[in-house]
Amino acid sequence: MSLAFILRERYHTRRLVSASNPIPPARAWADIDLGALVANARTVLSVSGSRLLPMVKANAYGIGAAAATRALEAVDPWGYGVVTPEEGAALRREGIGRPIVVFGPLSPEGIEHCLRDDLRPVVGDLEQLRRWLAAGHRPFHVEIDTGMSRLGFPWNDRHLLGEAGKLLDRAPGWEGVFTHFHSADTDPDSAAGQWDRLHAVISAFPRRPTLVHAANSAAAMQGPRFAGDLVRPGIFLYGGAAGRSSSEVVVRFRAPVVATRRVAAGDSVSYGATWRATSDTTIVTLGAGYADGVPRSLSGVGKVELGGVLRPVAGRVTMDFTMVDVGDAEVPVGSVATIFGGAPSLDTQAAAAGTISYELLTRLGPRVVRRYSGGV
Repeated sequence: MSLAFILRERYHTRRLVSASNPIPPARAWADIDLGALVANARTVLSVSGSRLLPMVKANAYGIGAAAATRALEAVDPWGYGVVTPEEGAALRREGIGRPIVVFGPLSPEGIEHCLRDDLRPVVGDLEQLRRWLAAGHRPFHVEIDTGMSRLGFPWNDRHLLGEAGKLLDRAPGWEGVFTHFHSADTDPDSAAGQWDRLHAVISAFPRRPTLVHAANSAAAMQGPRFAGDLVRPGIFLYGGAAGRSSSEVVVRFRAPVVATRRVAAGDSVSYGATWRATSDTTIVTLGAGYADGVPRSLSGVGKVELGGVLRPVAGRVTMDFTMVDVGDAEVPVGSVATIFGGAPSLDTQAAAAGTISYELLTRLGPRVVRRYSGGV
C-alpha cells in the first residue's frame, strides 16, 4: 500500500469524522441523514416484498459508501451493488462481508480482483463467461440486454444465448440473472415488456439460477410485480424521486455566506458580466462553486434557500463560489444557504439545472464535508 494512498485515506477519514463537529465547516458541506436512508430502504422492502441489493456505486451516489453500507446493515440486505472491483474492495476494507456484485464489464484484471476480494462479477458476453469459468467455480451473475442496448447478452440473439446456455449448464457458480429497466420511472409499462423478455431468455436456458432481479427504484416501488428474488434500489434510497414515489430527504447540500456587498444598478456580477443589477441590491457570496457540486448551468437561473426564502443566483457560478442576489435583506457573513434538500428539493434543483437528481448527488466534490446523523 503506497504512502500516497495511506495519506489520502487518512485525509478523507478526518473529514468524515469532522462531520460530528457542531461548528459548520468554512466552506460547503452536506448534511446526510442516515436515518432517512434506512427509512427509505424499509419503504422499498415493504412495497416490493423482496430482499434488497442496494446500489452503492459511485461512493453511494456521493454520500459516502462506507457510511451508507454501515447504516443499511440495519435492513439486512442480501448484498450490495457496485460498478468496479475497486469499489468492492473498498467495501471489503470497511468490513462488509455480504455478497458484493460488480455490475461493470469483467476484464481480465477484474477477474483477479474479484477472486482476491470475493466479489461476484457480472458477465455479459461469451468471452467474459469463458474467462470466469476458467478461473474456477465462484459465484457470478449473467446480464441480459432487454432493451437498454448497453451491456449484456442481447435477449433476441438465439445463437449467442444458445452458446451461453451450454456453458451455464455446467457452471456451478451461476448464481443470478438480471436485466436493467430503461424507463421504469417515466414509462412504467415499459418494464413489463422487458420483464417478459428476461423470462423468455431464462426459460430457454438449461435451468433457472437462484436469483432473478431487474427492479430499480422506480420498478421496485410499483410493488411485487417486478420484484423477482432481489430488487436493486438506488436513487430512492438517497432521497430522489422514483417515478411517482417520493422519498425522505437524505442529503442537504449547504454552504455559508463568506462575503456580502452592496452593488448599484448596472453593476455586473461574476465572469463575463452576463448579469447586471437592475436596481441597487445586495450580493452575497457562497463558499461553494461548480468544483463542489453547484451546477454551472444554474448560472443566472437557479435559486437557493437563505433564511427560509428562495434567492436567485446572480451571474455565473464559478469554480469555488456562487453569488446570490438577496435584494435589501440583511444576510450576514456566516448565514447558511441550502443549495438542495430544502426549499429547493433535490429533484427541483436538478430540473432547474437541466439534469437529474443522480447527477447532482454524484457531483458533490471531494472537498465537500459529509456530516452524518441518524446512524453512525
